[in-house]
Amino acid sequence: MGVTAACLLLHMAGFSQRDTVIKAKVLYGVASYYSKHLEGVKTATGETFHHNQLVAASNNFKLNSWVRITNMRNGKSIVVRINDRMGKAMQVLGRVADVTISGAQKLEFINRGLARVKVEEVPDGTLE
Repeated sequence: MGVTAACLLLHMAGFSQRDTVIKAKVLYGVASYYSKHLEGVKTATGETFHHNQLVAASNNFKLNSWVRITNMRNGKSIVVRINDRMGKAMQVLGRVADVTISGAQKLEFINRGLARVKVEEVPDGTLE
């Protein structure tokens, strides 16, 4: 009886581990990029904002979380850390992220100003 109970416990432990799925948050919407005039301002995390960094603002993800932003038009993507919040008006307009100018260049929407994007949470420190 002890062996049967041990086997059953091992089976249940393996079963619960296999079925545990962590679902990352995924949003679809519109991304824009920060104004040039915001260079040097303080972000919600207290950092100084610079357009040459790969960071973003979002009201939908926790501060300091990492997300992959993919331009739905061309498939280009970047991984950024959320270090700021957007104004409420941006959220009303359907914006899910506001990236730096360097981020918009990598996503290739700098000339358009806006892009339809997929934003998905990734593990901390993900590079690409």
